Amino acid sequence: MKQSARQRSGLWNRFVYSQKIAPYAFVLPFVISFLLFFAYPVFNTIMMSFQDVVPGETKFIGLDNYRKLFNPTFFKAIQNSAVYTFWTLLVLIPLPLVLAVWLNSKIMRWKNFFRSTLFIPALTSVVVAGTIFRLIFGELPGSLLNQIVGLVGFSPHRWLFEASTGMLALVMLAVWRWTGINILYFLSGLQNIPNELYESAEIDGASTFQRFWNITLPLLKPVTIYVLTISIYGGFAMFTESYMLWSGNKSPNNIGLTMVGYIYQQGLEQNKLGMGSAIGITLLGLTMILNLIQLKFFGLFRKED
Repeated sequence: MKQSARQRSGLWNRFVYSQKIAPYAFVLPFVISFLLFFAYPVFNTIMMSFQDVVPGETKFIGLDNYRKLFNPTFFKAIQNSAVYTFWTLLVLIPLPLVLAVWLNSKIMRWKNFFRSTLFIPALTSVVVAGTIFRLIFGELPGSLLNQIVGLVGFSPHRWLFEASTGMLALVMLAVWRWTGINILYFLSGLQNIPNELYESAEIDGASTFQRFWNITLPLLKPVTIYVLTISIYGGFAMFTESYMLWSGNKSPNNIGLTMVGYIYQQGLEQNKLGMGSAIGITLLGLTMILNLIQLKFFGLFRKED
C-alpha cells in the first residue's frame, strides 16, 4: 500500500512539475475564458444574424437581416461612428503625446501633480460625466455654455439639437475623459527610451524638435500603434456617452445614434435579436478591417531591417 501511495505521489509530482505540461496549465485559464466569453458569443451571434429570433421561436431566414441593413438609419449610425472616431483620433493621439513629452521633460515642475490631475477624469463614471456634459451643453439660458457665449453677446444655443454641435459635445467628452489614459501609455513608452540617445544627439547639435522627430517619434511607434488600435475600437464601440448626453437612445434626427446604439435599438428596444446580431457582426468586421489597414500602413506586419 505504501509503495503504491508513493508511486502515485511521484506520478502526481512529475505531472505537476513537468516542463511540458506547465505551459499548457498556465494558459488554460485564458483559453477557457476566451472560449466561453468571446469565441462562443461570437459564434452564437454569427448564427443569430441569419435567423429571425423572437421570444419562443427561432427561424432561419438566410441573408434577410443583412439585406435590411441597407437603410438610412444604418448609414447614419455608420457616419456618426466614423466621424466621432476620426475626430477622437485627430485629438487623442497628438495631444496626449505632446503632454506626455512635457510631463517627461526634466525642466517640467510639479510633474506628479499634473499627472494625477490629468488622470482623474478617467476614474470618473461615464454616466456621471455624460450627465455633467448634458447640463453644460443644455439648451436653457442658464446652462454653463450658454452663459459663456452670452457674455460675448451671442444668444442661447440648442447645442444637442444640431449635428455639428452635438458631435462637438461627444468629442469634448471623449477628450476630457481619455486624455489622461493615453498620456499614461505614452509616458510608459517615453521612460523606456535611453537618455544616452538624447545626450548623443544634443552633442551632435540636434535641436529639440530634431530630437523629438528623429528619436522620440520612431521609438514610440509601438505605443502609438497600440493607442491608435484601441482608439479605433473605442470610437466605433462608443454608446454610453451618447446615451447619457441625449438621455436615451433617441437623439433628434439620430444625430447621436452610433453603431452600438443601433444594435441596442434593434436588438433590445425592438426585440429583433437577429437584426441586432447582423449589425454587431458588421461592426466587428468593419473595425477589424480598419485596424488591419492601419497596422499594414504603419508597417507592423513588415519585418524590420
